Amino acid sequence: MVRNKTTTLILLFAIAVFFSGCGEYNRILKSTDRDLKYTYAKKYFEEKKYKRSIDLLEELVPYMKGTAHAEESLYLLGQSYYNSKDYLSSTQIFTTYYNSYPRGEYAEPALYYAAYGMYLDSPPPELDQSKTYKSISEFQRYMELYPQTERAEQAREYLFELQEKLVLKELMAAKLYLRLGNYMGNNYEACVITSREALKNYPYSKYAEEFQMLILRARFDLAENSISRAKAQRYRTVIDEYFNYINSYPSGEFTKEAEEYYKIAQEVVDKLPSS
Repeated sequence: MVRNKTTTLILLFAIAVFFSGCGEYNRILKSTDRDLKYTYAKKYFEEKKYKRSIDLLEELVPYMKGTAHAEESLYLLGQSYYNSKDYLSSTQIFTTYYNSYPRGEYAEPALYYAAYGMYLDSPPPELDQSKTYKSISEFQRYMELYPQTERAEQAREYLFELQEKLVLKELMAAKLYLRLGNYMGNNYEACVITSREALKNYPYSKYAEEFQMLILRARFDLAENSISRAKAQRYRTVIDEYFNYINSYPSGEFTKEAEEYYKIAQEVVDKLPSS
């Protein structure tokens, strides 16, 4: 019985506090005192009540332009959106801040969080990567302008991660071309072109070896599916690609598979006429 009474009292107290807080918030919202509203916007931000700080700051920021609170209010609005996980809005606010105050007090973190918001909003590799490209561009700009800051190393890691996502998208495309084969055209050549372009743009990617192997597979499959008069030259190309792979990755993950292609290609070339 005592425990039930205690629980009831605690619950009633919590309800009273809740409605008291709501009453205070509604009173502040209706107030015409902007200084008071700004004080409470910062208070709510510190209390991690970001929805409330957003509501107040969205109203106040336009009036803060040209005042001593202009920079801080805009930056706090960006942080409020960021902490509430609305990364699209936070990116827009941080970008607005940086473009408005490139030498401002919060310019460095604003540029970082603009890029980071895009990073968090970047979709899986199979989807459109416009946001990924934008995030990469912003992280590159950040590192050019602030190479010695404590956030620079983290920005570099995010940049590499985003680049690998782009590489993975190219890898998925190259594999698809290989699977399509001769369906409605020479998709083997599309696989080779996609792989070579990826190796050119991202030579140090963790997927580099796999791209090199895809080129060899595409050349081999094309040779296997070629008409007789084209086989000799195409199998010679397989041999060339085998050496490209084995010279780059002498102990590579796909060495055994590559050697099988080489063995078959060499046997065919030895038996075929030169033209």
